[in-house]
Amino acid sequence: MSAREFILPDLGEGLTEAEVVAWLVAPGDEVSVDQPVVELESAKSVVQLPTPFAGVVESLGGEVGQVLHAGEVLMRLTPVGAPAEATEATTDAAGPASAASAPAASASSAPAAPVAAEPGIAVPTDAASEESGAVLIGYGTRASAATARSASAPSRFGRRSSESGAEPTAAGPADSTDGDRGAADEAALAEAHAAHTLEQGRHSPVISPIVRRLAREHGFDASELLGSGPDGLVVRADVEAFITELDEARAGRGAAPAMPTMPAAPAAPASPRAGEQRVPLDRMQRAAAAHFTRSRREIPEATVWVDVDATELLAARRQLNAATGEKFGITALVARFAIAGLRRHPSLNASFDADRNELVLHSGINLGLAAQTPRGLLVPVVHGVEGMSLRELRDAIQARTDQASTGAFPPDALTGGTFTLNNYGTLGVDGSAAIINHPEAAMLGLGRLVERPWVVDGQITVRTLTELTISFDHRVCDGAEAAAFLTFVAGCIEHPISLLADL
Repeated sequence: MSAREFILPDLGEGLTEAEVVAWLVAPGDEVSVDQPVVELESAKSVVQLPTPFAGVVESLGGEVGQVLHAGEVLMRLTPVGAPAEATEATTDAAGPASAASAPAASASSAPAAPVAAEPGIAVPTDAASEESGAVLIGYGTRASAATARSASAPSRFGRRSSESGAEPTAAGPADSTDGDRGAADEAALAEAHAAHTLEQGRHSPVISPIVRRLAREHGFDASELLGSGPDGLVVRADVEAFITELDEARAGRGAAPAMPTMPAAPAAPASPRAGEQRVPLDRMQRAAAAHFTRSRREIPEATVWVDVDATELLAARRQLNAATGEKFGITALVARFAIAGLRRHPSLNASFDADRNELVLHSGINLGLAAQTPRGLLVPVVHGVEGMSLRELRDAIQARTDQASTGAFPPDALTGGTFTLNNYGTLGVDGSAAIINHPEAAMLGLGRLVERPWVVDGQITVRTLTELTISFDHRVCDGAEAAAFLTFVAGCIEHPISLLADL
């Protein structure tokens, strides 16, 4: 039986490349289905990828430190019991080959010839004894045929000719690169460069922070391009194509694509000042910086807070621990209160679609947990918390906490959040005007637990207090709604037994 190729899948959120941090296996090792085989660092996190099928490792697709792209061969595996032998690769270093057509292979018939692989799609070979149950993007729980990409599909420059495969070339006179083109030249260029021309006011979707940064470094906004991805998504190829057009125009080899006037970037200091040190950001730090900037720029946030007497919550936790013989943390208990609050106030479990001016109310609750990790601030997500018991929620939060200690998360652990809980009290602070985790609409903050004087029944006594803070997108709700959610959670903390009525 021939070797199977584990193709690097799309890592989600528009991420198409990742750096090899560590291989967890070596050539000659036998691996089982869903066994983690490699650690990869993308622009958002370090993830461990499991293999979707079993076999003996024949070869690895890259060295530690090497950047791999979606669609490239990550690993070659020989089925157990089959002799390891060299087989012809169906992809090259630049990515998957294209095929004019590829009929779907049925379970009862083997493909007559190797089929070119698409990004994230395993090349159909002889059936393996096992298939992965841990679905990666592009890998299913059953064998699937490779999806062929038609030669007549739209390219990054427009539509490719189905006969010749040639791409349209830039239109316009060769001597029009000095910026003094007349109105007729501009009109002629408008149609020829429609697919890769910047347009002010255009808001094409751009998910990848790498794509945004690449465009920004070359002086333009990626969202002003017409993307070639699904629903107009701007992908890296679109930005690189536009940059190539700019470079050719500047070199006098073609007409420059239309580009809005943009302020010149400030020049970098000629030399560092005395005692000054410059520290370049790594891939994840750059992605985080771009994400924070986007959140602050796009979300009109507001913040309200309240001091809460948590004395009864601590007493209830002691009783719960004693009754079950288990340990329940404050974060899990407050998370349970927040879930109940979101059911009462669903507008906080939402996102705002600025392109369509619509509020998107999410049917499920995916709870993000702001976490400080060795690789910086990340927000791992516990999915589907609305259907969890307190014990299940506690265990899921603990699993994410354990993963945060290393900064390595499963591929889906950093995506899909709908609401974030930030227990910054563990850092020793009382409150924070936190930046909302875009595209979510709100974040609940929990301050430190500290003993302070408090008035109870007209008498000053020592109680354990905390501060609750809610930062919210003012487009999705007003202050009254956010305050109602906050006071509900506060009431659950002060009188935990009151939540029994909602269970």
